[in-house]
Amino acid sequence: MSMPGFLPTRQLILVDLLALMLATRPGERAVVAVDGPDGVGKTRMVGELVALAPLVAGRQVLSVSVDGFHHPRSLRYAAGLDAESFYRDSYDYDALRREVLHPFRRGEAFRPAVRDVDTDRPLHPAPVEAEDDALLIVEGIFLRRPELRGEWDATCLVTAPPSVTVPRGKARFPGSRVAGDEDPEHPVNARYVGGQRLYGLQSRLWQPTWIVDNTDLQRPELLVPDPEDPQWFDDEA
Repeated sequence: MSMPGFLPTRQLILVDLLALMLATRPGERAVVAVDGPDGVGKTRMVGELVALAPLVAGRQVLSVSVDGFHHPRSLRYAAGLDAESFYRDSYDYDALRREVLHPFRRGEAFRPAVRDVDTDRPLHPAPVEAEDDALLIVEGIFLRRPELRGEWDATCLVTAPPSVTVPRGKARFPGSRVAGDEDPEHPVNARYVGGQRLYGLQSRLWQPTWIVDNTDLQRPELLVPDPEDPQWFDDEA
């Protein structure tokens, strides 16, 4: 069952993760959040899970990125460019509920995005129809924040240390690099790394259902955390 572009060890781990997700609320619609810092590899991982699903699942698997639900730029930056405003003001969770989560739960079609974060313009994509027992994966940062606690049937934390995630994230935008910006403590990273640290403190009491250590992209590790062991919640940022 090899797929072009998939590394064999990675594919085995992803099949195991997908099987766990597919066991969530069988026979009815379910929503799983895939959470983790920028640069950890969430978008790639969710894309692979969706691509694998037709080969291993008897259930429709769809995905949405929270990046399609940014607030307008004027609101995101209204309180400044510090870590607190990044965590507090980046996303329109009311729109995510209104356009995706609530319609999906009601058995209706949903709208997968409302704003293009790069152009800062509204989006009006066609509604997405889902089967009665579809699994929807919502991918993004800050998804285990307190105000979203009731929205997910299960959560997956994708993790790696900042020394890995920051350089990965920077590599996606080569035209905006400055010398030394691969260092998580570089001033240019203060808003984003600081926001993740603030989030880590907010989310540490909400244990993820599964954890994927994605430090090594070729050999990720899938873990089901012990509810009595808080070690996984100390180093998210």
